[in-house]
Amino acid sequence: MSETGVTEISEYTHLRGFWSAIDVWIKKPHVVNKRLCGVKETQSKNVGIEELGNILLTHGSDTSESKDVLTFLNSGVELEHDKERLWSFCVRTFIPKILYSKVSDNDIQLMFKLLIIELYATHIFEYTLMCESVLCVIFYSTFSDFNTQRVSFLPVEESEEGTASLRKNNIYQIHLLSVKSDEWTLELHLMRPDDWFSDGVAYPKLPWLGGELLPKLVRWATESKTSEFKSTLSLLPVEKYSIMYQQLKDKYKEMVKVWPEVTDPEKFVFEDVAIATYLLVLWGEERAEKGLTVKQSFVDLGCGNGLLVHILSNEGHPGKGIDVRKRKIWDMYGPQTHLEETAITPSDGFLFPGTDWLIGNHSDELTPWIPVIAARSSFSCRYFVLPCCFFDFYGKYQRRHCKKSQYKEYIDFISEVSTACGFNTEEDCLRIPSTKRVCLVGKSRSYQLSGEPQAEEWRDKYIQGRQTCSGVTVRESNAEGEAEHHHDHSETDRIHGTNWGAGFQPRERIETVRNCAALPRDFVDGIVLRVATSLLGLTKDEGGDVPGTWNTGGRLSVREVAELLEQETLQVLKKECGGLQTLLKNNHQVFRVEGGMVHIRDWRVQAQRPRGLQGTRADSKRKHLISGALKTRACWFHVHHPHGCPLQAEECAFAHGPDDLRPSTRPLKKMKYSN
Repeated sequence: MSETGVTEISEYTHLRGFWSAIDVWIKKPHVVNKRLCGVKETQSKNVGIEELGNILLTHGSDTSESKDVLTFLNSGVELEHDKERLWSFCVRTFIPKILYSKVSDNDIQLMFKLLIIELYATHIFEYTLMCESVLCVIFYSTFSDFNTQRVSFLPVEESEEGTASLRKNNIYQIHLLSVKSDEWTLELHLMRPDDWFSDGVAYPKLPWLGGELLPKLVRWATESKTSEFKSTLSLLPVEKYSIMYQQLKDKYKEMVKVWPEVTDPEKFVFEDVAIATYLLVLWGEERAEKGLTVKQSFVDLGCGNGLLVHILSNEGHPGKGIDVRKRKIWDMYGPQTHLEETAITPSDGFLFPGTDWLIGNHSDELTPWIPVIAARSSFSCRYFVLPCCFFDFYGKYQRRHCKKSQYKEYIDFISEVSTACGFNTEEDCLRIPSTKRVCLVGKSRSYQLSGEPQAEEWRDKYIQGRQTCSGVTVRESNAEGEAEHHHDHSETDRIHGTNWGAGFQPRERIETVRNCAALPRDFVDGIVLRVATSLLGLTKDEGGDVPGTWNTGGRLSVREVAELLEQETLQVLKKECGGLQTLLKNNHQVFRVEGGMVHIRDWRVQAQRPRGLQGTRADSKRKHLISGALKTRACWFHVHHPHGCPLQAEECAFAHGPDDLRPSTRPLKKMKYSN
């Protein structure tokens, strides 16, 4: 047995933290090993040592090899001479609270995992799954003797003939050992280090295991944070999702090259591909479960750029998208993608009794209404929402529980709305490049069709209660002026007026830019000059004015910067998204804002970066942006800094005087549209 990696954990790491970290590596290895897409657990059970030996024999190990493996699993102690020690260990599950449970007769847990490896192929239908069944043998001691926590990984491979064999050269253990009363160490042990095989994917290289995995486990163990939400893709078969995602990603990747919107094409294209993948797999599972052959229909409410509608329609699902504003990209999709430019007002004029699924993808003010609209459209209508911005029925959502994060509280609110509407609500996390990736799904009702009248009473009572909370006065209306081209009324005889969304405020067709970019130039320049002068003045007594030196200034918190400005100025900034901090970040030529602190930007630091640090994706993107704006704006430091610009004119991206200025080749952005 060889020890290949040791990482110390100070300040006493509880067993709970260790097993929580191990749980991540076993159930979600793709979090750290980016070459993996996920894990599928196919079997889990408790076995005794005799049954474990038989399992090893059936996987190609002879009696001698099985004995060697069992000895390694027990940290080098031969089992026939130390059975008492082995039986002092017990494992049931990976849930930390089991650490304090009573020892039982079965002490080893076997878990077979299917590691789904992310592959890129030339043709769409050449995606395959490489499978590695990993036999996880987990040990931990009882509460009275907890100095030898360890987990062992035994990889099992299956040949083309279907014969399973144990890859003994790749058996390894992770140990948690007590060094002192307040210090622990995490160790990686290999059974045959000299014969270790690595393919860089399912079998990582040894330096990666010791240098990347162990530090990650230490961080997870010491943080020991419990997620507020479900595991990623908990409602879907991960292997089906992985295959379909690769297919769709390859099929629609060209959209990135022709994206006409001002939003980041890579983020929005691949995020919508991931959301479409989720829905297609979810709907495929639903058809298999219900024995359906016809693909589900859908309506995407607040469809934005319409790409999700385009993908779902292309994949054979009939549907359409509705949004208050048409996007430029809509014209690129073609006639098979149905998109409507209409302001949606929750009412009987916007019900969809013939639609299977309603979708709310970052639907903002419509988000809480989507479960309501689905419930009132028909008993069979289902919904999917991916909440983002925090809206109640009649305005911004007001927080009620300070002990929860704002995001968690809002997800719970939408779940509460769904339950009040009579849905059996399910929660899941999507695999998308966004911090707002928790979705809610309403696939079934909590009542029978005969209970619809009573369910409607509960819905109406709940919405009226939210109206009271929001201070909204609702007047009855027959909605004569509402859109007539949509749908018939629901089959339900309801007690409310047909304009039951009265008081709802849809967004304006033209969205006002509120990121400080539309503020008067003189107004912004005045703030920049005042803040910069204050920062430079902080170092006057520290040699900031010494000849031959360039004054880099001091630093102030954003709060301290705000105290430099008049109340009238602050009131103007308060109306902008992000306020003062956004204005400072927008003026990145002058300021550097990090960790809530404001500094004068020193462009010499950027210019002197080592060559090896200038090949990142961020640097490449920055060069691309600068290339179209080089010398198109005056250098602030050349004009205003007491020592001028720290760079020579040929090194600076900004113009040193009128003769250095050139016209911009970048198109002006007249209007900002959301996705």
